[in-house]
Amino acid sequence: MNQIVWIARHANRLDFVHPDWFLTAVRRYDPPLSEDGIVQTVQLAQRLQTETITHIFASPFLRTVQTANAVAEVLNLRIKLETGLSEWLNPHWMTEAPEIHSISELRDIFPRIDSDYTPLVRAEYPETEVQVQERSGKTAQLLASECYPENILLVGHGASVQGAAMGLVGDIAKTEVTASLCSLVKIVRQGPEWLLELKGDTSHLTDLEEVVRFA
Repeated sequence: MNQIVWIARHANRLDFVHPDWFLTAVRRYDPPLSEDGIVQTVQLAQRLQTETITHIFASPFLRTVQTANAVAEVLNLRIKLETGLSEWLNPHWMTEAPEIHSISELRDIFPRIDSDYTPLVRAEYPETEVQVQERSGKTAQLLASECYPENILLVGHGASVQGAAMGLVGDIAKTEVTASLCSLVKIVRQGPEWLLELKGDTSHLTDLEEVVRFA
């Protein structure tokens, strides 16, 4: 039987639009989406509304939960918070382990979060590029296996989107997957093989970023 793993990057984030937000933020490394990012999530949800997706897994960072929630509302699904899909905990970007909302705080904002779900893979600060690729790749493999043959959606960040794809199709994803904001990767299992069908599709978006930033 076939299986489809969709992988989406979060939409545009507030500190990409307003860099000064970082200076006074309580959670400096956990920005929400920008206004245009919210629009992008609606367009992503519209793109996926006719797809047969059974489970949605998202990084526990606010911007990924917001992105996943838009799709979950349209598909009437729960959101499972998976730390294995978290942001690259890069010490060159972050001076300390990022402070993010607790699951209970997120659950109050997003009732679709499944409070019974237990993450499969941990993300530990600090991380190298190889470590985030291995962590997110392992996460994609485990989730695809546990959910087989059901189709799933993973919502992550630039590095974890690319790493998740690498975990399924191999190193080819490192050069072929373009994880731009709110883009879609589609990977199809046909027997023992994984085929990369979409490499970072943005045809559902009206506004695209000019330069792909993985931060």
